[in-house]
Amino acid sequence: MNHFELFGLVEGFELDTRKLADTYRQLQTQFHPDRFATAPEREQLVAVQRAAQINDAYTTLKTPLRRAEYLLSLRGTDIRGEQQTLQDTSFLMQQLEWRERLADLKGEADPEGAIKDFRQEIGHDHQLLMQQLTLTLAAGDDLIAADCVRKLKFVDKLLEELERFEDSLFES
Repeated sequence: MNHFELFGLVEGFELDTRKLADTYRQLQTQFHPDRFATAPEREQLVAVQRAAQINDAYTTLKTPLRRAEYLLSLRGTDIRGEQQTLQDTSFLMQQLEWRERLADLKGEADPEGAIKDFRQEIGHDHQLLMQQLTLTLAAGDDLIAADCVRKLKFVDKLLEELERFEDSLFES
């Protein structure tokens, strides 16, 4: 049974997150190991395994990039854990520019304003990539969708680094 089936959801990138959360709570209530504390050892083990499966499936489906990776794997394009580099030259150049800009933030006269502007720019690109991912997954264009996921992973990592940099400004 795949994750979508476990939660009674139609297999696809766009999903009803409320139904996902509601079903998760129902399944957790039904299979929580504490409910099996007095059951035979075998039933306790099955409950623990089932709860772990439910937690993993929920975490995968509630997170858009993980959901996209999982969906792609179901379709035969497994990019989870891969280290493949992108071949998109323009995106590679964009990565370099963003990295340089991140490094240059330290010397800005108004680092908070520069961070805000940079975050807004990256957020806009993130939004465009998410739209492209949604469309390509719906169209079944899995190779382009996989590239979108790779790009989004980079953008997410960059946003995390930007947040760490911002935090470091306030620690000083």
